[in-house]
Amino acid sequence: MNLVFVFRVTILATLALTSIAFGLAPATAETGDVYVHAGPNFKPVTIAVTPFAGVEGADKIGSIVTNDFARSIFLLPVNATSFPETISNPDVRPNLDAWKTVNAQFVLTGRVLRPDAGHVTAQYRLWDVSTGEQVAGEQFTSEASNARRVAHMIADAVFSRVTGEKGFFDSRIVFVDESGPKEKRHKRLAIMDMDGANVKTLAGGGDDLVVTPRFSPSAQQVAYMSFSADDPKVTLLNLETGQREAVGHFPGMTFSPRFSPDGQQIIMSLSEGSSTNLYTMDLRSRATTRLTDTSAIDTSPTYSPDGSQIAFESDRGGTQQIYVMSASGGPAKRISFGEGRYSTPVWSPRGDLIAFTRIKGGSFGIGVMKPDGSGERILVEGFHNEGPTFAPNGLYVMFFRDSGGTGGPKIYMTDIFGHGEFLVPSPNYASDPSWGPLMH
Repeated sequence: MNLVFVFRVTILATLALTSIAFGLAPATAETGDVYVHAGPNFKPVTIAVTPFAGVEGADKIGSIVTNDFARSIFLLPVNATSFPETISNPDVRPNLDAWKTVNAQFVLTGRVLRPDAGHVTAQYRLWDVSTGEQVAGEQFTSEASNARRVAHMIADAVFSRVTGEKGFFDSRIVFVDESGPKEKRHKRLAIMDMDGANVKTLAGGGDDLVVTPRFSPSAQQVAYMSFSADDPKVTLLNLETGQREAVGHFPGMTFSPRFSPDGQQIIMSLSEGSSTNLYTMDLRSRATTRLTDTSAIDTSPTYSPDGSQIAFESDRGGTQQIYVMSASGGPAKRISFGEGRYSTPVWSPRGDLIAFTRIKGGSFGIGVMKPDGSGERILVEGFHNEGPTFAPNGLYVMFFRDSGGTGGPKIYMTDIFGHGEFLVPSPNYASDPSWGPLMH
């Protein structure tokens, strides 16, 4: 899986193309940091994505951008049937007074060119309806086969300009693809774009059982559990070369591998008789360090983004709960105190939240809390929701849901405020998602 480079330049507010940055007009005070505008009176920012002009297929770029915004929850695309004008020349300032009549706060125009047979160039301009100014504009060039990434990068740039937050569209999900009857399900490691496109199978599908894949911070490696001929092991997969490598063989079962923020270590659980403890492994020396030493079951470890702390689940207090401790080991502090059992913690890349699964009275909820256990809120709740994973900007969570019966699991996403929920389409059943970092 080769990396594809995308080149970008900034478009001046004077409408000339250049590679030199220019001080563009700021977004309006009505937008800005989504944390400020995500309270009980939350309203998404409305944006009109006009059809991209240019070569055949240019409209696909605009459609992908529109779909990205529709799933972003914080941006709301204006329905194309209500557009007050047709943009024939995306370099010309739109009639912004007309766009006010359809309550558009921003208008996005664009063009797609083919500089040669093997490449595609996409340009966009973002217009603030209230000020009448162009507030952003860039040009992206990539291999023609990589046009979808260009669309996601445009969506990221606009999302950042409007909300004040990092984008998340140009990212991928590694997950477990499941097919076959429920009693004999084939599980394969797979990867896809965050919107469910470009699904590729990576491993498994034979007699191997593949579970709990986890992205590395570099986006080039995945750690996962594989079971072959009753031989469970933690495996590293290089996404660029396809090379697989077992990180070690242990007498007990190892599971729940996850990378450290610098990608130089993995932390995992190792079962020893009736107990399960946490260990780290240096991926260069393969030296292991034991972090917990109890008769309990300690599992699902996750690092804080600065690498100083670890959150994990444990039944050391009698029930399944979430604890936090130093990344070097030592005493652990319980942080979950709501009703029910808590599991599968994962630390936000922002460092401000820990997502979790809560099981209460047969209902499975996906929630978030602060690292000290305060501010707990349940985002979704239902029959069987599990396995949260954060977007690279920390504003969204993916998880999988098994509806029971004859069906199977599917992946969904929501925002950390619980404003909306979307199915992430996949060709088969899908579980155990892990959201990778931005690719650009």
